[in-house]
Amino acid sequence: MSYKILLDERELPEAWYNLQADLPRLPKPPLHPVTGEVVKPEDLAPIFPPALIEQEMTRERWIPIPEEVREVYRLWRPTPLFRARRLEKYLDTPAHIYYKHEGISPAGSHKLNTAVPQAYFNRQAGIRRLATETGAGQWGSALAMACRFFGLECTVYMVKVSYEQKPYRRILMQLFGAEVLPSPSPRTRSGKEVLEKDPSSPGSLGIAISEAVEDAATHEDTNYALGSVLNHVLLHQTVIGLESKRQMEKIGEKPDVVIGCVGGGSNFSGLAFPWVADCLTKGEKIRFLAVEPAACPTLTRGVRAYDYGDVAGLTPLLYMYTLGRGFIPPAIHAGGLRYHGDAPLLCQLVADGVVEARAYGQRQVFDAAALFAQTEGILPAPESAHAVKAAIDEALAAREAGEKKVILFNLSGHGHFDLAAYAAYLEGQLEDYTLPEEKLKESLSSLPQVERA
Repeated sequence: MSYKILLDERELPEAWYNLQADLPRLPKPPLHPVTGEVVKPEDLAPIFPPALIEQEMTRERWIPIPEEVREVYRLWRPTPLFRARRLEKYLDTPAHIYYKHEGISPAGSHKLNTAVPQAYFNRQAGIRRLATETGAGQWGSALAMACRFFGLECTVYMVKVSYEQKPYRRILMQLFGAEVLPSPSPRTRSGKEVLEKDPSSPGSLGIAISEAVEDAATHEDTNYALGSVLNHVLLHQTVIGLESKRQMEKIGEKPDVVIGCVGGGSNFSGLAFPWVADCLTKGEKIRFLAVEPAACPTLTRGVRAYDYGDVAGLTPLLYMYTLGRGFIPPAIHAGGLRYHGDAPLLCQLVADGVVEARAYGQRQVFDAAALFAQTEGILPAPESAHAVKAAIDEALAAREAGEKKVILFNLSGHGHFDLAAYAAYLEGQLEDYTLPEEKLKESLSSLPQVERA
């Protein structure tokens, strides 16, 4: 009876998988924030190194992973694939539940999969410092580590509500030498403008992105690093799905449903895209389920349109499902899922019906997290707990239907630094929040005047 499926270090993927090679319809291209023209490689040069710009735009199917990056990956990769037998027994389900455990990385989440190559390619380009934003702190922790590994300085603009709720992630970033600022901050013009309008602003990922992009664009020795949404970020995360395919081949199983939580789309896409490739090129029948918070329902209630990735309008306009760049989500504890938009490649799959979207309130998500911890012994990050909840629901549906179902989900990070959130849960202080229709309409009213879907 196997609980854990391992790969040897020699089975570490040698290349990342690029979904753009197999998509029959690509999303509309990014537009320049000033001219409105299609973004050219030179437009991205002020904030990204050449290698990442090329990865962002290429349709090559396989992108070789540099050996120096693979050497760092070996600190924790390949990650184990677990079968949740104790959870299956508790649920009395015929379903087989598998989860890819990305929480074993030094940063505690999947984010290091892209932080390492981003730091590597920036160092190769002669960059001295990277500026970034972070919500829950998982991305900031990962980039701080990666920058230290490759000798770069790191500045992190951390969404203020998470800066206050999650001090231990901030401390972890600082231990790796990063400068961490609560966003909105007085450091940048973007931050000052927000503070002038609302001195008590809790911040948002859109605001923090504006600050980090402005920082990078105004310093020649500094580039910007993003932890989700963009094509090259999703590309790097495909090591997750590629490993999971090898692991499931070893035990002779194939998933009927693949699940991941979604904030910007990186961990879901990292697991799902290599399996989506089998559906697009081999005719495999797999359901894909993207799970988000009801408080920030980008895929389930957003509009697919061109929108800025940040509040100040400094980034290119991306064609994606969005709640509007000015959307300020409530202070839910799944801080990494509080983003107004999603990855254009993921949005294309949702629009084409390849990926289903589902939203949950945070109390039912924490109920699922507690059950998972009590049965499997692993405390999930609040973000990852959304995928746990969906996996449980799918397993219960299989029980009701009396059918065997193979469920695969991404446990994208552990919740060891989220104990304050779990304390609030145990004390009955968590509140569910459903985005009011009036607030959604108000936020969407500021969308740029560009053609919609």
